[in-house]
Amino acid sequence: MLEYFFQCPYCWEEISMLLDRSVSETYIEDCEICCNPMQISTVFEHNELVNFEVRNIEQ
Repeated sequence: MLEYFFQCPYCWEEISMLLDRSVSETYIEDCEICCNPMQISTVFEHNELVNFEVRNIEQ
C-alpha cells in the first residue's frame, strides 16, 4: 500500500488515501473533510505510481 496526499477538488483541504500498488483503477470516494464525491484514477507500473488524477463529480 502507498499513502498518497492530494487536495480535494471541492474544499481544497489536503487529504491522504491508501492506494493498492497492485491495481490500476478508477473509482468514487467521498472526501473525508467535506464528504463530496470524487472520482479517483490511479495507474501503477511495476508497483510505482505513474499517474494519479482526482476530479470532482458534477452534481
